[in-house]
Amino acid sequence: MCLCEHEMCLESERLVKGKILNFVGPDLLLKVRPIAADIMSSRRLIQNIRSPPQPSVPILVCSKLFVCVMPIAQIAIGSVYLHDCPRQHYIPIYLIVVGVFGLVLAVLSCLPCAQEAEDDTTNPLNRVCMSWNSLTSFFLFCWFIAGNVWIYSIYEPNYFKNNTHGELYCNKTLYLFAFWSTTFVYILLGLFLTVGFCVLLCFFLSGRADPDDDV
Repeated sequence: MCLCEHEMCLESERLVKGKILNFVGPDLLLKVRPIAADIMSSRRLIQNIRSPPQPSVPILVCSKLFVCVMPIAQIAIGSVYLHDCPRQHYIPIYLIVVGVFGLVLAVLSCLPCAQEAEDDTTNPLNRVCMSWNSLTSFFLFCWFIAGNVWIYSIYEPNYFKNNTHGELYCNKTLYLFAFWSTTFVYILLGLFLTVGFCVLLCFFLSGRADPDDDV
C-alpha cells in the first residue's frame, strides 16, 4: 500500500513538472536561467565580502607597526617645531593631536575588547570600545578637515625666518611634512577606491564565468 502511494506521488510530481514546462515554454526558461545565474553570483559576492580571508599574524604585526609610524612622526615633528610656524600656528598643534589620537586608535585596535566575537555576542566592555572608536574617528575626521583648511590655505608659505619683508614664516620641514602627510591620505583613498572597484569587478566577472551557474 505504501509503495503504491509513493509511486503515485512520484507520478504526480512528473505530471506537474511536465505541465509547468509545457506552460512556461523553452524560450522563457532560457530567459530565466541567466537571471538565476546573476542572482547566484551576487550571493557568492556578498558571502565573500562578509567573510574575507584573515591575514596571518606576521602581516598583522607589520601592518600595526606601519600604522603607528606615521602618528609617532607627526607627534615628533609637531613637538619639535611647535613655535616655528607663526604664519599658521595651528599646524604643529594639528600634527600633535592627529598623531596622539591616531596612535590611541592603533593601540586600541589591538586590544581584545575591540575584536568582534565569532558568535556575534557583545559585552559592555566591547560596547565601550566601539563607542570610543566611533567618537574618536568622528573627531579625527572633523580635525582632518580643519587641518586641510590650515595647511592648504597658506600654500606656499615663506620658509625663511629672517626675511627683509617682515612676512610671517613657517618652517619648511614642518609645513612640507604636514602638507604631504595630508595629501598622502587622499592618495591612499584614491588607490583604495580603485583597488576596491577592480576587486568587485573581478568578483562579478568570476561569478558570471562560473560554469556551475549554467546548471
